[in-house]
Amino acid sequence: MNSTEEPVHERITEAELAVMDVLWQRPRRTAAEVCEEVCAARGWSPATVKTLLSRLVQKGAIAAEPDGRRYLYSPLIERAAYVGGESRRLVDRLFGGSAASLVAHLAETEALTEDDLAEIEALLKELRP
Repeated sequence: MNSTEEPVHERITEAELAVMDVLWQRPRRTAAEVCEEVCAARGWSPATVKTLLSRLVQKGAIAAEPDGRRYLYSPLIERAAYVGGESRRLVDRLFGGSAASLVAHLAETEALTEDDLAEIEALLKELRP
């Protein structure tokens, strides 16, 4: 798996993302193991998890490897690549492609804490030569 792989063409829903998060933490999990991680917290049944896994396989986001009478599921896209693509789409769609406009909006709406601002400043210092 690498960041040069073909991106997922269909959007991943919030529910599917919860399943992806489990698989990003530890690949090669069964549907039952994924359910152990998300079903109770989200009020899902094992059938719901199986449906979400099936959709993710169809979207090309995960692979299903036969293992006896069950399948082992693993992500085909890296978390960093997914987050990067989604972040870029957000900035493009809502802020005309300007990441600075996003940060300015967050600052203006008081969505950034002092800690957030300090982290951003530190990151900018690291990025500048």
